[in-house]
Amino acid sequence: MSTGKESKHQLSCVIAEDEPQQPFYAARQALRRHANGGNILIFATLLALIVANIPAINQYYFEFWNQPVRLQIGSFNLFSHAGHPMTMLQFINDALMAIFFFSIGLEIKREVLVGELASIRQALLPIMGAIGGMIFPVIIYLIFAHGTDYQGGAAIPMATDIAFSLGVLAMLGSRVPLSLKIFLTTLAVVDDIGGIIVIAAFYSTHIDIMLLVYAALLLGVLLLGSRMHIKSKVFYLTIGTAVWFLFLNSGIHPTIAGVLVAFCVPATPVFAPMKYIRSIRRAISHFRQDDDEALCRRSILDKNQMNWLKEIESSSDKVISPLQDLEDSLHPIVNNFIVPLFAFANAGIFLLDMDPASTFEGISLAIICGLFFGKFLGILSFSWLTVKFHWAPMPIGANWKMMASIAVLGGIGFTVSLFIANLSFATSSMLDLLNHAKLGILVGSILSGLAGFLLLHHFLPKSGVVQEEEEKSAPAEK
Repeated sequence: MSTGKESKHQLSCVIAEDEPQQPFYAARQALRRHANGGNILIFATLLALIVANIPAINQYYFEFWNQPVRLQIGSFNLFSHAGHPMTMLQFINDALMAIFFFSIGLEIKREVLVGELASIRQALLPIMGAIGGMIFPVIIYLIFAHGTDYQGGAAIPMATDIAFSLGVLAMLGSRVPLSLKIFLTTLAVVDDIGGIIVIAAFYSTHIDIMLLVYAALLLGVLLLGSRMHIKSKVFYLTIGTAVWFLFLNSGIHPTIAGVLVAFCVPATPVFAPMKYIRSIRRAISHFRQDDDEALCRRSILDKNQMNWLKEIESSSDKVISPLQDLEDSLHPIVNNFIVPLFAFANAGIFLLDMDPASTFEGISLAIICGLFFGKFLGILSFSWLTVKFHWAPMPIGANWKMMASIAVLGGIGFTVSLFIANLSFATSSMLDLLNHAKLGILVGSILSGLAGFLLLHHFLPKSGVVQEEEEKSAPAEK
């Protein structure tokens, strides 16, 4: 039996063990959100490639995505564009992916407020790496594509897929320094910001100014609601859906609406933490120690006990901000359903009539080189310059061999690359270009993933010693 002194010592040990993790809290949350989704994404991609190349069933696969989708009341169809119902593929790419970009917007806002982007010095290394990782792939792509009919797809190799890349790191376990995981996650978030800007700037069609004015007014209502401390998630999601519909029919890509609405969601809770603690103490105080034996004998609570526990539950809901609550709620939907469904719908390429040599020519080769070489050169060179000029420190426990391996891993483009490819070659006359672009994305991402994994496996320590030392050093940094 432990003495009271021992119990206090154990409690202090627990607190001491938890403390080093605090500086990395936001990053740990991001890692948990994305790493597990990578496995489902890989499975969905492989399944799409298999189904698309089985002659007996591939016709049904390709025809299914052209089925119309309606959510109609009278003559009004929410899932309509320019008066025509969306196809299933358009519904996935324009509606469900708007939810994906909404979750990215929530993540960006959280990172800026309390995460790795909250401190400019802390964020500068992955920001610079991401900038280099966007510039070099575009340059390499344009060198290959200059004067061709596919030069408009230069933004395709810009992206880094968070789920896939963190899924590769997860296979290496605790051998990977936590600082490198944070670096790659933050880099991918900044990449997403770049992708959002590119989509907004270069992938807009004929603009309907009045619809954009209405959308701007609704965004103003959302901002006003945030300033007035309206915490109802229904308020933001309902008006956000209207903003999405207006963007969909205005000529601006509707996924941008998801990001803008996310920025309007308040990040402050209803209850301040101290008010929450007082509420819990008040409710818990009703449960006297004398009642413990009675509670052990029965499992059903009386009415008063139910009310006290409901008060605690209500307080717990109100101490979490709408931004964090929505982000956590959307995580399983986005990572386990929306992104894999997007991959299943878009990664299915009919390979049986393709010349294998075409993989390494034209647009496919431009994308492969952009992802594999461009990402590596851009991320590593800009990171090296940032550390060399002492603008930001090297990640704890890392060396340049590990950084080079992470830079290779940054060439896993996939989700956002596929998304931009669909925007770049949207017409039926460009279907062949789109298929070869998708093939280039798949090959480039696979090469980057395999090479990054093998390099990390070779250069990382054989055990998790680096991670343990890093977490011990965290309090000093704090």
